[in-house]
Amino acid sequence: MYTTASHESHPQIYTESILYDEDGFIVDPNQWTEELANILALDAGIKCLTDAHWVIVHFIRNHYLSLGGIPPMRLVCRKLGTERDAIKGLFGGCLTLWRIAGLTNPGEEAKAYMD
Repeated sequence: MYTTASHESHPQIYTESILYDEDGFIVDPNQWTEELANILALDAGIKCLTDAHWVIVHFIRNHYLSLGGIPPMRLVCRKLGTERDAIKGLFGGCLTLWRIAGLTNPGEEAKAYMD
């Protein structure tokens, strides 16, 4: 079951339909833009994506899209020189980060470890 985005407060950005699965993950990561990420962040209660957010978002996207897998959080922290608590403080959790990064549903087992 797929739904389209319904961010009525931001209609100018949605010139084409963006499909989400039943858990709120984007179906086609190629539809992701930084504008969409900002809107998804707002929907998640994050007022503004800072440089610290963007470094993490781009790292997660690049890793997933190039290798096809979820990077372990300790790898993310080591490569970016940050602490897990700092990432949690920025995004509230890994699932929120994953959604903002515009990546597909990681599956039930992975989601169990992500929050």
